[in-house]
Amino acid sequence: MKISIGNDHAGLELRHPLIEHLKAEGHKIIDHGTDTHESVDYPDYAQAVGNDVASGKADVGILMCSTGIGMSISANKVKGVRAALVYNEDAAQYSRLHNNANVICMGKKYQDPNTAQKLVDTFLTTSFEGGRHERRVEKMNAEDKER
Repeated sequence: MKISIGNDHAGLELRHPLIEHLKAEGHKIIDHGTDTHESVDYPDYAQAVGNDVASGKADVGILMCSTGIGMSISANKVKGVRAALVYNEDAAQYSRLHNNANVICMGKKYQDPNTAQKLVDTFLTTSFEGGRHERRVEKMNAEDKER
């Protein structure tokens, strides 16, 4: 799977262990993350990852900042992106199962590298359930078309 990853200065500590883990699993990584603790603007990274996912350059995206909130808001501004802010494995599972999310957002303030790996693994191994949820996802997609 091709995965686009982005982080700001606050999400830096999650990035490298996550990239190592994903590469070991055989995934190809497009890395948009910063390598410094110097303050940067998270919307720049959210847009880069969102564009990769929306264009099909990447299958899914992963975004990390301090809380995950700013990244999720910014990524959801990109047409075709359904970014989900997750704090536990249940939320990671249901973001895919019911909402067909294509970007997962996390916060360093709430996750350590080991937990982040578990959330991403759950996200990547969960498939969209479809059925009654298909109608709802299509409504979200229709909102993109109206923009």
